[in-house]
Amino acid sequence: MKIHNPRLILALVALAACGDAVPDGPATQVESALLPTFVIRGEPTPRTSLADRMKELGVPGVSVAVLVDGEIEWARAYGFAELESRRPVTTHTLFQAASISKPVAALAALQLVQEGLVALDDDVNDYLTSWRVPVNEFTASAAVTLRGLLTHRAGLSVWGFPGYGPDEMVPDAPGVLDGRGNTAPVRVVMPPGQRRQYSGGGYTVMQQLIADVRGAPFPDVMRSRVLDPIGMVRSTYEQPIPPDRHGDVAIGYRTDGTPVAGGWHTFPEQAAAGLWTTPSELALYASEVQRARRGESRRVLDEALARKMLTPDEDNWGLGPGISEDGERFRHGGSNPGFRCTFAAHIDGGDGVFVMTNSDAGSQLADEIAITVAEAYGWPGPRSLERVSVELSADVRGRYVGTYVLAETGMEFEVGLEERGLALTWQDGNAVLWPLSDSTFFDVEDGREVSFSGEGDAMELVLGGLRAARASM
Repeated sequence: MKIHNPRLILALVALAACGDAVPDGPATQVESALLPTFVIRGEPTPRTSLADRMKELGVPGVSVAVLVDGEIEWARAYGFAELESRRPVTTHTLFQAASISKPVAALAALQLVQEGLVALDDDVNDYLTSWRVPVNEFTASAAVTLRGLLTHRAGLSVWGFPGYGPDEMVPDAPGVLDGRGNTAPVRVVMPPGQRRQYSGGGYTVMQQLIADVRGAPFPDVMRSRVLDPIGMVRSTYEQPIPPDRHGDVAIGYRTDGTPVAGGWHTFPEQAAAGLWTTPSELALYASEVQRARRGESRRVLDEALARKMLTPDEDNWGLGPGISEDGERFRHGGSNPGFRCTFAAHIDGGDGVFVMTNSDAGSQLADEIAITVAEAYGWPGPRSLERVSVELSADVRGRYVGTYVLAETGMEFEVGLEERGLALTWQDGNAVLWPLSDSTFFDVEDGREVSFSGEGDAMELVLGGLRAARASM
């Protein structure tokens, strides 16, 4: 996305111009030669400076920490926590961790298992007191368990949460679970254990379970049982964040450069999306898990539970974090309004990279930084996705030329021929697509796949979760 925010461009240029000299090493590579999230075989690999990428994508601020052999080797911050006041991001600036809240919160749930207070495979209704999972035809044959909540296999609804603006009434967790907020009720919508279905709703059930069993508010449990023992002393699950912390936090920004109303949203779904933290403190979380798995620390979890946490299931998911396909890293991403972040840490050893941004446009930048750090240290991943384009004749590509309409909104996509692929245009933009196969293409700018299914008038264009039907050829 090209930004159209002169104030942001001038501010970032000014900030970059007054920065200190940068020493040699991986930090220099991040700042001067970012790798893209994907490369095209046979084509030159572009490299871009961090300052240029922040301007291109419209990301006001970014904070990075790198863990090497169990220690934070370097942490740096770039850009602005707040554009309006020109307040810079520092390595102490708090960002919303969004869904990275989940694998951190999982530590408190696994502590209950470690202490014998909860069993991983028992019905969570055996432990919930202030709210209970409503029974229905799906729970008749299988119960919702803590293992299912942690691995997103509990059959529960509500993928994610939008949070609440400054003028909105904020429900408590039971209110969220019963649909008294801005999302549907959290209910069992398929047999528990049948398959993975990502559910922030499930982690809100877990949040309530932790509070009920401990007999204390969830943020207090996280403070005393997880954050303080690890050393995450600046981090908090308090929602809303207390007014005396407002000067510590980054303002969230939308893709057009405008701030999120009120600066950020409030999330009563604390375990799912409510953590405020820094990349350096996320590094402390990852290091603690790594050390526990090696039997070197019992501050939060013992070795047995840490190993279970990082053992992937059939969907490459552990008890909280995702696990990379090669089985070498535990990881998670996060997406709240105005905030995007990611981390990846090695299961064996003590390495990892942690990136947080204050923009809806920050996901690509965060991934590019993580990929560049991995290459700089010679780690096996994360790596740029390689796209291999194939040759397709104009006759084959011509099958897909036409107008496609998204039924939900009436949005139109125009597909035409391009020199070696297809040209895709819509109201707000355009893309060049090169073929991966007879019916699948990729955007040469961001690597996203676009595919076509069906024939003739029944043809559909598929982009992510969107399906647009052909209206004319």
